Amino acid sequence: MNRNNYLSSTLRELGLLVSIVGVMALFSLPISLFYREYFAFWPFLATTAISFTVGALLYFPFRHQESSLDVRTSMLIAASGWFFISLVGSLPFIFISYNLTGNPETPQTILNFLNPLNAFFESVAGFTGTGLTMTVREDLLPRSLQWWRSLTQWIGGVGVIVLALTILTRSGVGSYNLFFSEAREEKIHPSVLSTVRTIWWIIGLYTVLSALALWISGMPVWDSINHAMTGITTGGFSVTDGSIAFYQSPLIELVLLPIMLFGAISFNFHYQLLTGRFDKLKEDFQTRWLLLFTVVGIGLVTGARFLEGVALEYFRNSAFQFVSAISCTGFQTANIGDWSATGQMMMVGGMVIGGAAGSTAGGIKILRSVLIVKGIFWQLKRIIATPNKLLQFNFSNKMLTEEEATSRFLSVATVGLLWLILLFGGVVLLDIATPDRFTLSYSLFEVASAQGNVGLSSGITGPGLNPAGKLILIFHMWIGRLEIIPVLFLLASIFRGRLLES
Repeated sequence: MNRNNYLSSTLRELGLLVSIVGVMALFSLPISLFYREYFAFWPFLATTAISFTVGALLYFPFRHQESSLDVRTSMLIAASGWFFISLVGSLPFIFISYNLTGNPETPQTILNFLNPLNAFFESVAGFTGTGLTMTVREDLLPRSLQWWRSLTQWIGGVGVIVLALTILTRSGVGSYNLFFSEAREEKIHPSVLSTVRTIWWIIGLYTVLSALALWISGMPVWDSINHAMTGITTGGFSVTDGSIAFYQSPLIELVLLPIMLFGAISFNFHYQLLTGRFDKLKEDFQTRWLLLFTVVGIGLVTGARFLEGVALEYFRNSAFQFVSAISCTGFQTANIGDWSATGQMMMVGGMVIGGAAGSTAGGIKILRSVLIVKGIFWQLKRIIATPNKLLQFNFSNKMLTEEEATSRFLSVATVGLLWLILLFGGVVLLDIATPDRFTLSYSLFEVASAQGNVGLSSGITGPGLNPAGKLILIFHMWIGRLEIIPVLFLLASIFRGRLLES
């Protein structure tokens, strides 16, 4: 494919993706009308108009040009698409806050979004399902902004490209490449179109069931809907001050535990469960390892808290926080900034591992984590084995040849190594950009939360963070959502001056 075809394909697909924000804003108009927040009606309408206009300008000039979406083009579309969607998605924050500037009773937490960087940060955190926020008091936000934050996480958690494929009913190799480029590898059906439709009905069903469960457990209806949307997609945005700690309810926390874990389990597992194929469930090693890591992690965090002199009655806080970490959800019931460095590091471990591949969770993923560990031991066995001994690699109930095992190990090890290099690079930069009162462990926690798309905070993230710190965390949320490779490919193409060349 020549340079012009790469460019036309990328711009055309960007036009379609950016238009999704307009559709979201259009569906948000009834919320502003229902709650009589007319100051939000025109911002949503303006966002729709801008989104559709930009989308049309990018799409229509190239709509008839024949092209093929290969892996390279799909990665460029995914990386740039998520960036521009977040950029356009920041408009409701800016427009609504601007409309309320003339009201002396407008809370400062809304006016903070007059700063475009704060609005962009919030949008990136929403679409990437991270949950770090520039909002100081979520309960003081108008219902329209609360809804917009939850909607960005509900759509972004599953994937904007997944939504685009569902709406456009596109099939073929190009659809798979786009699906793959958005960090979605595991297909439920042979057809990508059937897979994305199944993903959406699973998410829709679980969202409704989660909202009902939370409402029955004592959460108000509005809160239940929003927390169901951000819980099952492991986003973590809340509509209350203090996240889930606001409710002081063990029952609500208990209900949220399986919701968060369900979001971290692969869609393929849920499909087998919902269609009654229970014989297939025992083959899902990712779910077994996720539950094992969760139990061990809860024990370690509880032990660390006990050594700090914290009573064992706070076991529920340790359990909730670690499930929130390993599922990459970000709901909080405790101030982690008050924890010791040991307790924080235990949480970092959960955020780095993350949930299952094929779920809405972030992190390195259970699949890669287990394969890396098993691969290291397998490589050590190869070193000490006799020259003619044939070593097979047993992984997920499959016997791999030496060549297959080496290929898979190198693939996941590369991603894992890149993940850790970028993590520690971000930690150093954020440590430089933050005040001295935040130690290195705080910076490690915050960057791990951003790159793992978790949203738990040690206290660094907020409107008072300097612009450099905000940009660092934005970058890590972006690369974490797309699992690094597409973003690095885009940046390398730009810096080498070879973007879209054949």
